[in-house]
Amino acid sequence: MTENKNRQWILNARPAGKLTGEEFLWNEAPIPQSSDGQVLIRTLWLSVDPAQRIWMARDSYKPAVPLGNVMQSFAVGQVIESCHPDFKPGDLVRGDFSWQDYLVTDGKGFGGMQKVAPDTPPNLALSLFGVNGLTSYFGMIEIGKIKAGETVVVSGAAGATGSVAGQIAKIKGCRVIGTAGGKDKCAWLVNKAHFDAAIDYKSEDVGARLSELCPNGIDVFFDNVGGEVLNEVLARINVNAHRAVRLDLEIRRRHAAARPGKLLQSGG
Repeated sequence: MTENKNRQWILNARPAGKLTGEEFLWNEAPIPQSSDGQVLIRTLWLSVDPAQRIWMARDSYKPAVPLGNVMQSFAVGQVIESCHPDFKPGDLVRGDFSWQDYLVTDGKGFGGMQKVAPDTPPNLALSLFGVNGLTSYFGMIEIGKIKAGETVVVSGAAGATGSVAGQIAKIKGCRVIGTAGGKDKCAWLVNKAHFDAAIDYKSEDVGARLSELCPNGIDVFFDNVGGEVLNEVLARINVNAHRAVRLDLEIRRRHAAARPGKLLQSGG
């Protein structure tokens, strides 16, 4: 803390179309001071997720980032000073710490604040062991209730959440088909993530390929995208095993509230 400054990226304008960089302003502020019940955290790893594009633009499962505030994001940081009984200097923690070097928090903000488990690489605390992995796990295990031998379809399967969800289904003995955009992504799903098959929605007829790959119907659908893929899958869902999981918003909201449960449709 020798430089005595806190570098920040401020959200300056709502995005319209693709981001240009003009949406943000660089700012340097004094390093904040912790008080009773708070900790001072030095940010080590920041996440940049597709959901943040929504946070910039509008209210969703959390209020939109206010203009003039530091851009919000999940992050891993180290406790530098502590006036909180549950945390001590040196602890690695995960939370909504935003795009800045330092912050003070009582850990009660969006998603709370959790200690990173010992020997966990900080970057994995933001992915496999963070919101992506938890969304995948609870979506497949608690909501989808997957069983060995079932046919599972995952949309957005090459993404951070879909790829983990598909691998969980494979570990549980399911037959897994993923949809993704582009031949390279589809090849990665089959060759690296070990999906049973992949459909390139950019160059293939999704409905025809689903009928070909799932002649006995679909038991569980883990949906990240909605739209045409959702419609095609729902037309082929086995009625007696109808467990379509729509989770781009709702499971994340429930994770943030630390109350994972039985939600299937977000309306988002």
